[in-house]
This record gives sequence, structure tokens and C-alpha cells, in this order.
Amino acid sequence: MLDDTNVIKQFDANDALGVAKMQVDQAKFAAEIVNPDHDNRDINSIVVAGMGGSALAALLVKTWLKADLNMPFEIVRTYDLPNYVGANTLVIASSYSGNTEETVSCLEQAVVKNAQIAVIASGGKLAETAKQKQMSHVILPSGIQPRMGVIYNLRALVALLVNFGVVDKSKMSEIEAAHDTIQFECKKWDPSMPTVGNYAKQLAIFAMGKTAIFYGGTTTAPIAYKWKISWNENAKNVSFWNEIPEFNHNEFIGWTSHPIEKPFAVFDLMSKFEHPHIRKRFEVSDRLLSGMKPKAKVIEMVGDNVITEMLWGSILADYVSIYLAILNGINPTPVALIEKLKKELA
Repeated sequence: MLDDTNVIKQFDANDALGVAKMQVDQAKFAAEIVNPDHDNRDINSIVVAGMGGSALAALLVKTWLKADLNMPFEIVRTYDLPNYVGANTLVIASSYSGNTEETVSCLEQAVVKNAQIAVIASGGKLAETAKQKQMSHVILPSGIQPRMGVIYNLRALVALLVNFGVVDKSKMSEIEAAHDTIQFECKKWDPSMPTVGNYAKQLAIFAMGKTAIFYGGTTTAPIAYKWKISWNENAKNVSFWNEIPEFNHNEFIGWTSHPIEKPFAVFDLMSKFEHPHIRKRFEVSDRLLSGMKPKAKVIEMVGDNVITEMLWGSILADYVSIYLAILNGINPTPVALIEKLKKELA
């Protein structure tokens, strides 16, 4: 089915696979900062307000740059900023549409709290406010689903952190340097590549008809979250994720009882840069749960450094979930119920 171009065109009417293929070029997004000048404040904490893919970009940065960040870095996925936010907090309000109501609320509070503020958006209320109040901001290219713009968001977020002196500008070059490796890998997942040699198609077939569960380690937890997002929005399937070692302190026991037949597709997302004890926990956990938990499909991230692995895993998530949508007989692009929810809330 996945090797039939007519079937792919029938269900992928909005060319989600084409958008997935072009994501690699986001690694070279210039991320030009409008109004880069700012007060020379002593920034002692960072808050990124965002939902979905915007929060994911922040989680990628927090994990990737954990050795470079010498101050608290918090991600807010709700309507309210923490009470500690003040003049020495850098608040970055991030929303692809620019109209995400939770993020708009946080931006309004950041203004009242006299925080140092920056904005990431493709337009909407956030971009309008940033322009009016001459805040530092990055305008993202529009026209794609937010979940497909995570690397745009990543580039913008790192550019702003560089602008405010939080991280070194070399980090932008590290993202860009991943481009060629990811582009080479993406060719292997192209619709023109037969299933027999197409890893993305094989993973979609493995998961078809099952509820997916994604497990990450300390390094791959953001990628596990990305796979969940892609599964939900592209394949329109419920899925779950968790992180080791937290898994071993609760969910680990949940596999040991009923139901006996467990209709799940389990994925272990592994990084060569993971802490050795985390990799050992994966191995021992899978061995102890043999016969009680479905055997995990192990996905080893590809790349010479953490950010390359992250981009590789992120784009693969979209390819696999889009192929699963086609197997499910649905168009992967629209998210009509989310749009209906927004209208109802408005």
C-alpha cells in the first residue's frame, strides 16, 4: 500500500510528506531578529511560554544545551507565568500562529511584570504586540502546520538566546551543520523508496492497529514527546510517552499485570550520548518485563552530536506518522477538531 503512489496521493492530499522532506532546510533558517537591541539587564532566569511544538523546541534546547545554561530555564505550558518572573527574567513568548491564547496571556503578564521579553511567531497577536512595543522578535515563515515548524522555532529560540547573551553564537552553526546528514537520511524515507528498504515505512507498518508508547532517556525524552505529537496530529492516533529513569519508579510495574494481551507498539528511543546507566536501565527493564510488555522496537538516533540526533529523530517521527496516517486511510495534515476547539473557546 505504501509503495503505491496513487494511494499516497489520494490520502496525502496536502503533501505532508513533501513538507516533512523540506523540514531539513529549516536547519538553515536565518532567524533574523527584529529589534535586537535591548536593556543590558542581568538575566538570571529564562521562561519560555509556549504550547505543543513551541514547547517542544524549548524542551529540545533545554536538553541539548543543559551544559551551557547557567541559570534556571522553565517551560510554561499554561496561562500564567511563575510568580518569580521579574525584571531579571527573560520571557520568550512562542506561538507559531501568534494567537495561542495561553501564550498571549503569558506575554501580557510579562509586560506587567516588567520582564525582559522576546517573541517568536509567524504573525497574529504576538507579532503585533512585539512590533508595537518594539520587543525583540523573530518572524517565522508561515503556511505549514505548527508541528512541522519545530526546527524553525528551534533556530529562532537559539538566535534569541544568543542575542541576550545566554549561549554562544556557535550553537546556531551546530544546528546548521546537521543539515547534510539529515538530508542524506531523509532520502531513505522518501515515498519513492520501496518498503523493503524504507525504515520509516517499516516502522509505520509495525505500529499499525496498535497504541504506540514511546520511551526516551534523559537525552531522547524530547524526541519521545515529538513522536507522541506527530502520532496524535498526523496519524490521528492516541499515543503515550515517558522517560527513563522515571519509568522505573512507577510505570515499570504497570506492565506486570492485566490485560494479558497488550495491543501496544512500544518504541525505545536511544542515543549514543545517553548516560550509561540510562542505557543499562533500558536493557534491564526490557529483560525483566519480557513476556509482560511487548518487545520494544529500538530506534537508535543517527548523528555525530546530540542536536543532529534530535533533528534526525524529529523528522523521522513525521515521516513514520504520515505513513501511518496513509495506512489508516486519512489525510495527515488537517487537525479540524483542534480548530473547532479554538472556535468554541473563543
